Amino acid sequence: MPERFRLTEDNRKWWTLGAMCFALFMIMLDNTVVNVALPSIQRSLHTTLSNLEWTVNAYTLTFGVLLVTGGRAGDIFGRRRMFLFGVMLFAASSAAIGLAPTDSLLIAGRAVQGIGAAFMMPGTLSIISNTFPPEERGRAIGTWAGVSALALALGPVVGGALTQYVSWRAIFFINVPVAVGAVAVTLFATHESRDETIDRTVDIPGIATLSAGLTALILALVESNSWGWGSARIIGLLALAGASLIAFILVEAKFSPAPMVQFEFFKSRTFFGANLVAFIVSFAMLAMFFLTALYIQNILGYSPLQAGVRFLPTTLMIVLIAPIAGRMSDRIGPRPLMVTGLALTTVSLFLQTRITVSSGYTDLLPAFVLMGVGMALVMSPMSTAAMNAVPATKAGVASGILSMNRMVGGTFGVALLGTIFQSMSRHRLEDNLANLPLSAAQKSSIADNIGQSTTGVGHASAQVVQAAHDAFIHGFTGAMWLSVSVAAVGVIVAATLIQPVRKPAAAPAVEPAAQPEATAEPIGV
Repeated sequence: MPERFRLTEDNRKWWTLGAMCFALFMIMLDNTVVNVALPSIQRSLHTTLSNLEWTVNAYTLTFGVLLVTGGRAGDIFGRRRMFLFGVMLFAASSAAIGLAPTDSLLIAGRAVQGIGAAFMMPGTLSIISNTFPPEERGRAIGTWAGVSALALALGPVVGGALTQYVSWRAIFFINVPVAVGAVAVTLFATHESRDETIDRTVDIPGIATLSAGLTALILALVESNSWGWGSARIIGLLALAGASLIAFILVEAKFSPAPMVQFEFFKSRTFFGANLVAFIVSFAMLAMFFLTALYIQNILGYSPLQAGVRFLPTTLMIVLIAPIAGRMSDRIGPRPLMVTGLALTTVSLFLQTRITVSSGYTDLLPAFVLMGVGMALVMSPMSTAAMNAVPATKAGVASGILSMNRMVGGTFGVALLGTIFQSMSRHRLEDNLANLPLSAAQKSSIADNIGQSTTGVGHASAQVVQAAHDAFIHGFTGAMWLSVSVAAVGVIVAATLIQPVRKPAAAPAVEPAAQPEATAEPIGV
């Protein structure tokens, strides 16, 4: 074996980084391959838009809810062990989804897939944080973010090609060989590690209350249009969410001997700010991808592969810029990069509110490029800021908290923008169809499949398609205004909460001064 490929203690950290990036590639690839396949899944399984949302939300919900649990389990039982468990569960559930005959089984499989990802994701970041010293962490996390973006870039193309030329089911089967490779490289390169300062107590009450609260809240958001905001079910879910989340805070702060969320982390302004930014950028990005995937295929008429290629300007910008942003974060600190990136993201989302029925892909292109640059400038500096703000021994749970906020933010984004989109598009569609010779059943069918080609409505079909497309655009642009507002808040959060880099004081000339007491905000954050 050539010397450069031989595993040694000197190069082990780079092999470990490669192993973690390989596994992360599978998680992130799965996010975007699913987006471009959504219309094909909808047609194949005859599912409604609400159930289609759950194809995304079932995964992101279990992923988000259990990320802290996965990170904590890694700290307790071993980060490599829990990471490998997640990889194998992810692969097994992917195979099951590929065989799913109904949308209900597909959604259930996606929920299990999210559980596997919840044990994988914090493992990648916590293992990297324990392997690399703080002064190299930005470079390593920048590479990690770049590989993540590469998967995002390839996802639409791979997903589009597989969906168009094979089947949407193939996008899930492809995870199996990738998982085999991830397991092999991890076993070869990665040392086991855990937090030796804690015992092996699992916070069951914390897991139960957080899971119940977030599940109830997201279910209420997603089903609000179908059930009605004033319905007993929605009110009951919101009440359950509020009570469960309050109980979670009380359990963690007052009663749990081994809390899964250590609230002292949030005394660091940088850690708190980085987690808010994580929620915000995922809210904006995942919601945008969900709606634009439908827009590009159902309104502009592109095939799955053509749609996947048209997402490349966003993801390729992340591939190119994220590693550079990671290295810059080591030098100048994360705050200026995060502020600039969130500002560009806000502009990108604003441009998408300008889309009209007569717009084409070229009108989206500037927004896609700006989104990619903005995301690249935010993601790796945000992760570096959060991980440098806590001790390395707590990397697992800190990574889980950060990843949880990212995933929950994405779930909130898809749910809230989906709610606004459905409400606005349905009201517009009712007005557009009011004077057309359609039965109530036909109008209901058109509303359930908003933006798709409409058949079976006789001589009025051209008018119906035009009315449906106009309603889709009205709901799309209206929902994008919420993302614009959220991203603008993110600019303020990053500017005010992320601490600038503090240069260490000059060494004394004669005798070294006493070491200062540790603070909640470490040097270099």
